[in-house]
Amino acid sequence: MDVVGQVVTAVRTGLPFARRRELYGTWGLRFHGDHGAGFHVVLEGSAWIVPPTVSTPVKLGVGDVVFVGHTDGYTVAGHPDTPLQDVRMVDPREQLPVPTPRPGERPDTVLLGGRFALELARPHPLLAQLPRVIHIPARATVGEPLRFVVDLLGAEVQRDEPDNLGGALPALLDLLIIYTLRSWYAREAEHGAQGWARALQDPAVRTALENIQQSPATPWTVAQLAATAGVSRTAFARRFHTLIGEPPLTYLTRWRMTVAAQLLRETNLPVESIAARVGYGSPFAFGKAFKRSMGNAPGAYRRASQHDSR
Repeated sequence: MDVVGQVVTAVRTGLPFARRRELYGTWGLRFHGDHGAGFHVVLEGSAWIVPPTVSTPVKLGVGDVVFVGHTDGYTVAGHPDTPLQDVRMVDPREQLPVPTPRPGERPDTVLLGGRFALELARPHPLLAQLPRVIHIPARATVGEPLRFVVDLLGAEVQRDEPDNLGGALPALLDLLIIYTLRSWYAREAEHGAQGWARALQDPAVRTALENIQQSPATPWTVAQLAATAGVSRTAFARRFHTLIGEPPLTYLTRWRMTVAAQLLRETNLPVESIAARVGYGSPFAFGKAFKRSMGNAPGAYRRASQHDSR
């Protein structure tokens, strides 16, 4: 798995969910911000989205993908001037306040909409640096994996029962987010963007990120990371810090804590085992580092995560 895929998998909490919605007549939805990211795919018809803090609506067509991260709220409607109904996307079975169809009526718009819960104790910079709303038009994904994932999702949600969240859907939703972020960062790099967009295209920095994320328990040094990337230590350290926003070993600690948090949420492994998996020989040293990074001791973090997942 690449850098983006590893980050998405590590910071997701619980399974993503989505539901196919058939929309008729005059409809407008105001989604309130919460602790996750929202996403929408237009399967049929069209819609308009108004991002937070932006007054200009954006028209969405068939195959368009919208990702809304760390949002303060946004609206999706059949027309920009449509009166809005409040929605909180926290349950896949939530009924939307929209008009019901007349017998035999075809939907004006079919949307795949859902939510992707994220670890927020210490947001990963790959996601924290994203704009509030990412819109990727269908025409920009012709021949790309993202288009194939959108097509597969459309077929899957049409085949499944409305409340069936099993099968291939969670895996396809993960792929939707991964390919959306890959596509957006690649296009940003083409337009000269720096930061993570440039880092993912820089061979030396990308290689170092891959090594850190694939082997967090390795006692990496800056010199070792530079050697695996094939550049001098000084040049590597400067490029990494400039693009990632923090020194290589600071990012190593960040990633170790990210992986540890995932293991605490998703497994019953003892803290000692988790400490070893992320490069700490002492549970005490790991506990101090984890609390400094995440705000809670490992045990308290695990209990809070289990409570939130109920």
